[in-house]
Amino acid sequence: MCADVIVAEDDEKQAELVRRYLEREGHAVRIVGDGLAALDAVRHREPDLLVLDVMMPRADGLDVVRVLRAEARELPVLMLTARTTEDDLLLGLDLGADDYMTKPYSPRELMARVRTLLRRTRRPGGGVDDPVLRVGGLAVDPQRHEVTVDGEPVGCTRGEFRILAALAAGPDRVFSRQRLLAELHGFDRYISDRTVDVHVMNLRKKIEPTPRRPVRLLTVFGVGYKLTDPAKAARRA
Repeated sequence: MCADVIVAEDDEKQAELVRRYLEREGHAVRIVGDGLAALDAVRHREPDLLVLDVMMPRADGLDVVRVLRAEARELPVLMLTARTTEDDLLLGLDLGADDYMTKPYSPRELMARVRTLLRRTRRPGGGVDDPVLRVGGLAVDPQRHEVTVDGEPVGCTRGEFRILAALAAGPDRVFSRQRLLAELHGFDRYISDRTVDVHVMNLRKKIEPTPRRPVRLLTVFGVGYKLTDPAKAARRA
């Protein structure tokens, strides 16, 4: 899958390393060295992916993501950072980054993350349309990034949507927390399972009639979570 990729990195050696690996896989790459240049490049080029360093001059990576999401731009963003605290990483994800890698990182792992993001976020018209995922009265539309419950729209953050879409693609299948973390933003040793638990708690407030007694998004103790159709579950019972 060849893609148009912008790499925003003020360290020239690091930027060239990323460029070489991306071009080796057939991607077209443009390098920019600061946050404002990254915003201009995205607005003019409409890339398939932005690889974004956090610590940059003029505007840092977190500000860049904040502006892009405020402009309703949905391109995938892979952030690179030397910051290693969980709060820093969660802030980037909450602002709208799709994945996060901490420095130093393996270039091979970086390319694996890039491939995963490009597969997951292929644009409409790029081949196969994403079907609407339905589990009982819950509908998840990956193409339009919309969720409805019994026909009523439900607002979800990007992280909540990713988890819900993964669960809806395999109704009644149990997903471990680690698997949902991978669906959320890729595996990273600095992110804890608690991230998934918080997203699940917030989703239950939005999709369950009684969040404290869930009938759709269920906990499988000691394993993880699953999404089920409560009407079917009642018939089986």
